[in-house]
Amino acid sequence: MGAGPEPSDGTVSQHRRRRFDVRVVPHRRRSPFRLRDWRMRTKLATVLVIPSVAFLVLAGVQTHTLVGRTTALGDFAQQVGIGREVVALVHQLQQERDRAAGELGELRRGGAGVDRDAAIVVLKPLQGATDQALRDLRRAAEPLADADASWRVAYSEVLEAYDQVVYIRAAIPPAVLGSDTILSNYHRAVDALLRLLAEPSPGEDRPALSDAVLRYVQLARVKELSSRVRAQLYEAARAGRYGVEDRVVLSDLRAQQLTALGAFRVVATAAQVRRYDETSVDPAFLAATRLEEQSLPTGAAPAVLPAPQWWAASEQRQELLRRIEASVLDDAVRQADEVSASQLRTTLLVVGSIVSVLLVALLISVLVGRSIARSMRLLRGQALRIAQLELPEALDRLRTVTGGVPAIEVPPAVVRSLDEIGELAEAFVAVHRSAVNVAVEQATTRRNVNAMFVNLARRSQVLVERQLELLDDLEREESDPDQLENLFKLDHLAARMRRNDDSLLVLAGTESTRRWNRPVGLGAMLLAASAEIEQYQRVRHGAVADLHVVGHAVGELVHVLAELLENATSFSRPDTVVGVTARAEGAGAVIEISDQGLGMSAAALAEANAVLATPPAADVATVERMGLFVVSHLASRLGVEVRLDGGEGGLVARVRLPGGLLAAAPDREAPAPARMLTATAAGAAWGGVPPADELPVAGRPPAWGGARPAGELPVAGRRAETAPRQARSVPVRAEDVLAPPGRPPASAGGGWWSRQGPSPASAPQGSPTPPAVPVTGGTNERGLPVRVPMAQLSAVTRPQQPVARHDPDPEAVGGMLSRLYSGVRRAEAEDTTEISMPPGGVRTEGGQR
Repeated sequence: MGAGPEPSDGTVSQHRRRRFDVRVVPHRRRSPFRLRDWRMRTKLATVLVIPSVAFLVLAGVQTHTLVGRTTALGDFAQQVGIGREVVALVHQLQQERDRAAGELGELRRGGAGVDRDAAIVVLKPLQGATDQALRDLRRAAEPLADADASWRVAYSEVLEAYDQVVYIRAAIPPAVLGSDTILSNYHRAVDALLRLLAEPSPGEDRPALSDAVLRYVQLARVKELSSRVRAQLYEAARAGRYGVEDRVVLSDLRAQQLTALGAFRVVATAAQVRRYDETSVDPAFLAATRLEEQSLPTGAAPAVLPAPQWWAASEQRQELLRRIEASVLDDAVRQADEVSASQLRTTLLVVGSIVSVLLVALLISVLVGRSIARSMRLLRGQALRIAQLELPEALDRLRTVTGGVPAIEVPPAVVRSLDEIGELAEAFVAVHRSAVNVAVEQATTRRNVNAMFVNLARRSQVLVERQLELLDDLEREESDPDQLENLFKLDHLAARMRRNDDSLLVLAGTESTRRWNRPVGLGAMLLAASAEIEQYQRVRHGAVADLHVVGHAVGELVHVLAELLENATSFSRPDTVVGVTARAEGAGAVIEISDQGLGMSAAALAEANAVLATPPAADVATVERMGLFVVSHLASRLGVEVRLDGGEGGLVARVRLPGGLLAAAPDREAPAPARMLTATAAGAAWGGVPPADELPVAGRPPAWGGARPAGELPVAGRRAETAPRQARSVPVRAEDVLAPPGRPPASAGGGWWSRQGPSPASAPQGSPTPPAVPVTGGTNERGLPVRVPMAQLSAVTRPQQPVARHDPDPEAVGGMLSRLYSGVRRAEAEDTTEISMPPGGVRTEGGQR
């Protein structure tokens, strides 16, 4: 109850340090597909990552949409901005086409005698200006190489149509082709440019921008139709007459012009309409309009306009239309740029907001997750440290405590937050504190039980010693062999009871009081161990090395060997012997105890050796196998290695004594104890050698004659029939074998029960002569004298004074015993290890003072 292995030190074992971070549930494999098996860090990461990814996906979609709109509006603004180069090229093509139409009319009217070089000279500057306008358009269109496919297709059509214009230019001076054929190439190029001009599209959700594009496109068509009317009238003016289809073409062009102008007025803003109206009342514009009205059919043939006057007036009108067109186009470009810039700002603001919100959310999530993970990590570390280090160490300290119960400090919770994790940490600390309090209570209970065991064992030892003294008196006065045999059996039973009391002290974790201060021979120690068991007759001592054991370890080693011998004799047949040998091995010694008993299985041997190697704590199972428990704890206390091995017919117990337990031989050897049979007396008792198949039995006279065999251990209760009474033998006990030289045996009050060993004051001083006349207390009813206790001793020590008997006061005796018991309890509580020394000092194991 409370005894256990001595703690080596206060350090943490490496085994526990290696096991500090093991899994709390190692018997179950963690599956990555079970959500409850995920680590806390993984769960927190999942909780943070999944919403973040979802937010990123939605933000990415929104950002992609905004970026797409911004890109589209940016391309739209660039396409609208490139309209300036487009209308410039259209204007130059119109100038070149209208002038080429007049030159073709002049060449058609003059025939072969017309100077064709004059037409080339007139058209050459216009053609150069047109080529330059195309180069400007190419340069402006380079950033739009990755624009939408429809715009790139329209742009490629413009280039192809212009290539046809360049190709047809060579056919103008010879006039080998008709006017319609040559002018149709110009018409196709201008139509391609107008389609390119109308190609920008901001999308269905931007109707204002679509209207802005439609405005300048319709105005460009108005200008184009006006230019074509000018070309028809200028060609007729240079030719001097109208062609067959000129009237129809002019009527159709004027109708289309009016339609385009109406469409422009519909989509144009009020300012743009007002600007057009102001331009239409300009004198130059009105002059061209009046000349054009002269060419309208009024029932008769339309008048042919003068060519120089018409060209000059129509050119001014075209210039006024170009200015209006440029202003409307500038409005559209400015509006497109504003919308594109606004969309870009909106996109940047939204993207920045998304990124900022995402960063803030991630930062907050990381901080919160890190706080939770840190709290959980600290709580897990504290839980594992308590479960695997602090609580087991506290339990070990409380289990192995020998004095007062120490105070166990419970560390506070490492998580100081006020959330659920902090409450869990406080609850875990409360559980730890409760466990420590329960362990302290158990340790206190264990200590109290141990104290009761020690008290009971001490009292039982006193009673056993008194019983042994009484048995000694009875054995000396008994002459009946049968009664003497029974007394010898009682003597051995009392010795075994004393050993059981020593075992109770070991069970309680207290050291035995049997101490010796002189080295004792190994052979004498083996004989003392044999004398402690019941079936000592079956023990056979073989070769024993001439070694000596230090005095302070003799009592506990005798106890260990007695338990092993008891086990060997108890679990073997009565007709077999138990062999004991001892030999030196290195700096130590090895004692072997072999029997021919039942033996043990391999599993039972392994379990027993494990108990011997690591002393267990005391429990109910310990009481059932007390001998193994006692041997384990005594061996651990002395540093002795005890191991059980299978022999030929039973078990072999090997006890390895370290060199620290061996000592040099004392100055002189102790003579044979008074209570042991000497070899001479034994030889006189036997008349010959006993048969090999018969063993001596306590109390039974030998059935053979002759000399006793050498080396045979004397048997308690065996005596010769012819021996006188005063030479009769008595049972052999351990204190008789280990009695020091010149000292009485244990029954006479030797040094066996003293921590200091035999005291010089205990030496016999010579017996005084008793008085001649016994002191009596009268006679009884039968007439016999009544003996007065202690009267003889008083008469011897103080013969001059009469003995006065005083009965003690019961209350005084009770108080004295109570104070004595309180002093003993205080001494045990203080767990003092001080040993009082006699005034003259003591002899050490080496013989020095």
